[in-house]
Amino acid sequence: MPIVVGVQIRRTKDVLDFLPEGIDLAIGDKCLVESENGIEAGEVVSTERMIERSKKKLHRVIKKMDANDCEVVKKNAEKEKEAFQKVLQKIEEHELKMKLTSVDYTFDCNKLFIYYTAEGRVDFRELIKDLGYLLKTRIQMVQIGVRDEARMIGGFGPCGLPICCGLFLKNFRPVSIDMAKEQELSLNPVKISGVCGRLMCCLAYESDSYHEARKNLPKVNSKVSTPDGIAVVKAVNILEEEITVEYPDGMLKKLSRKEVSPVGIFGKFKFRKSEG
Repeated sequence: MPIVVGVQIRRTKDVLDFLPEGIDLAIGDKCLVESENGIEAGEVVSTERMIERSKKKLHRVIKKMDANDCEVVKKNAEKEKEAFQKVLQKIEEHELKMKLTSVDYTFDCNKLFIYYTAEGRVDFRELIKDLGYLLKTRIQMVQIGVRDEARMIGGFGPCGLPICCGLFLKNFRPVSIDMAKEQELSLNPVKISGVCGRLMCCLAYESDSYHEARKNLPKVNSKVSTPDGIAVVKAVNILEEEITVEYPDGMLKKLSRKEVSPVGIFGKFKFRKSEG
């Protein structure tokens, strides 16, 4: 069973396993790795662990990065800015229906990854020919989704903090409008959409908790028994476990979960046992 470390590479923040080859690596260490695309710069994100023998060839960590290697990375970043403008110009010349997101050189500049978004299939064969001749390197076009685009570019969410996908999210969980409804949030698309234009990933964080909590509370418009008689549920505050009910005379009253119980077949719900 081989021993590997997880190294994050490129703007896509892909985490791949590499053989440490006896090099002492800690999380956060910058290193150079050997890959099928050439030599790439990366950052260690998981320490040594044993894995089942992989069908895919495992590449190795070449070395920890030193000051000279870091300088090469900086120079490559400048080359990427120049390449981005050249790629953008060629896309416009070919009138291709695609949006350029970013470009990414391998450490040895053996290959240039071009990331883009598009609504459909794009025939970029002529584009690749032009860019290969212009930039003197191998070209790989990578179509990404709008969420991946947001992860690469970064930004700030409505909460005022850096977007989650740019900080720690590794996989995108499906998010539905039902999650917003479950949490009684505004259904205004502007308020529940992220910078990518899709529903915010954070809607999924507490969705399961809200779903479970709602099972212990009556449904709106169901009948409940209260200390003052039968009433109809008009609103439910899940976080506070507070229930607003309306009596036959029109009076509204807020009650705690412990003060109501279901009536007949309406609004069946099961109270969990109170702590203590």
